Amino acid sequence: MKIQSKTLIHAVGALTTLYVHLLSSTLDFRVAYYDPIIDPAYPNDGKRRIYIFWHEYIQYFIYLRKRCHLAMLLSKHGDADILEDVAHMLGFDGVRGSTNRGGVKALREMMRKEESENFHLTITPDGPRGPRRVLAPGCIYLASRLQIPLVLMGVGYDRPFRFNSWDRYAVPRPGSRVRCIPSGDVMVPPDLDKEGIEYYRQKVQDVLNALSDEAEDWAMSGDFYDNESNVLPGPDCSCMYFSKPRQATIEE
Repeated sequence: MKIQSKTLIHAVGALTTLYVHLLSSTLDFRVAYYDPIIDPAYPNDGKRRIYIFWHEYIQYFIYLRKRCHLAMLLSKHGDADILEDVAHMLGFDGVRGSTNRGGVKALREMMRKEESENFHLTITPDGPRGPRRVLAPGCIYLASRLQIPLVLMGVGYDRPFRFNSWDRYAVPRPGSRVRCIPSGDVMVPPDLDKEGIEYYRQKVQDVLNALSDEAEDWAMSGDFYDNESNVLPGPDCSCMYFSKPRQATIEE
């Protein structure tokens, strides 16, 4: 349902932001890195990245990595008005448009404008309308044309409540486990043609689904995980790293 009143949008956005803070403050967040330097809260290595994760887990990222020089690609549809308000309240920049309709131009303009601040991008590649966990080719096109690495974020909650929506949007239970397994940097070759974009679209989709399944299994099990670290919200490097990073690649 589209809300027309800007005042009402701001009010709903403020209540949603408060809800996200209250619920998320009760959760047990853990992460297992392939390479911790990809974390936008990690000391800056001077590299822009495109973070992608499934739409159903958007709450995880907007809470944990607020005020970390991140810009979120949001649909022009009215359904995204409240999400844009919440994102701004949590310290995200917002870019309206899809990767197929106006988003590429908007992202290019934003990157030129914010170049000195090293903004990263975040995209839910199955949004805004699905199908669920099917990767749209836009993020592959952007990564290829702009030569920015992708970071694939597998997220899982412990027995979440799920809405009866196209994405089966997941809401963690208070006090439950939340787990994340991000990939390392994934580079896509420059100037891919249509066939190349589809090839990497399928490869990236498969890896993102595998990371998501692994994170969900980890959250459900409650086991101590290889390379497990605590992770806290905010722009500071608030992670505790254990052992050596794992290795991950997109096979040719």
